[in-house]
Amino acid sequence: MTDLGAISSYDYQLPPELIASHPLAERDASRLLVVDRASGTITHTMFRHLPDYLRSGDLLVRNETRVVPAKLKGERASTGGKWEGLFLGLEASGLWRLIGQTRGKLQPGESLSLTPADQPGSAERLQIVLKEKLSDGEWLAVPRAETLTPNPVEPAGWAETQLLLERFGTVPLPPYIERITASPEDRERYQTTYARNPGAVAAPTAGLHFTPEIFARCREKGVEAASLTLHVGVGTFRPVSVERLDDHVMHFERGELPAETAAAIQQTRANGGRIVAIGTTAVRTLETVASSGPLAAWSGETNLFIRPPYQFKAVDALVTNFHLPQSTLLVLVSALAGRELILEAYRQAIAERYRFFSYGDAMLIV
Repeated sequence: MTDLGAISSYDYQLPPELIASHPLAERDASRLLVVDRASGTITHTMFRHLPDYLRSGDLLVRNETRVVPAKLKGERASTGGKWEGLFLGLEASGLWRLIGQTRGKLQPGESLSLTPADQPGSAERLQIVLKEKLSDGEWLAVPRAETLTPNPVEPAGWAETQLLLERFGTVPLPPYIERITASPEDRERYQTTYARNPGAVAAPTAGLHFTPEIFARCREKGVEAASLTLHVGVGTFRPVSVERLDDHVMHFERGELPAETAAAIQQTRANGGRIVAIGTTAVRTLETVASSGPLAAWSGETNLFIRPPYQFKAVDALVTNFHLPQSTLLVLVSALAGRELILEAYRQAIAERYRFFSYGDAMLIV
């Protein structure tokens, strides 16, 4: 009997050549695998045909987070040793929260020196002074931009932080996309067309397939769209390191559900329509809010881990990508559609040579 509480039960063998390292020329040219939970059937089609599988009165809910150029490279001012890390967030105090790696052991008070990402020979510098070490290898740090002229600029808030990241950072790509530095193509395509709210270190990749034309065709069919925000954190790159799902601690991610989206969901449900989440981040946000009662405006953090058995309270259907073996995201989609049906869908996707992960093909679970 399958143990649904063991991460090893959510495994499959993926040929490495099926990992998509680059996006297709057109966003909606990807393939779409449709999983029907009621009938147990699996259908192979193209993503541009997605509206054909939705019903008039359904509501698409999308995550409007925007990936920031959070990947940083520099050197230790004390030793000249290389340092590479990620900007994780801006604290209320104005301090940056970072994670990184280097040879040797970093110390509080140590300084990291960064040059502009696209001008390594520039005289400009971003000095990052480490202040306090947190858990899981994270640090609180003070950023300070410097030039050859004595005119330091310290960020006073999120707007200034974004300017510094745009200047000194690059788009962080998942580790399975084996590119040392993101390309100009990645800067555009590792971002949804509707991304508005900066703060993520990874894209909500189910949304990468959507174009304005797809949304227009959905509206013509009577399918509207509503938005929320969940800023995808570094935890999305971290593997599950324990065997028992009960022992896994999910990372926190910041999000917001606007009042108008909560109202649209309630109206859709009252009219008999389905809530179709675009991506697992939309699922986690909606289910977090629904766990406290009727949907209403919300902002805060969530570390909700959706795993079998789970009773979904807000989401009826899901557009998602294909996820890594033994990952929390594969566990989530298994909670929605059932482990056996999902693994059969993955088996067929591999046999049909679908493209996997962030730049890969899509799945619709109805």
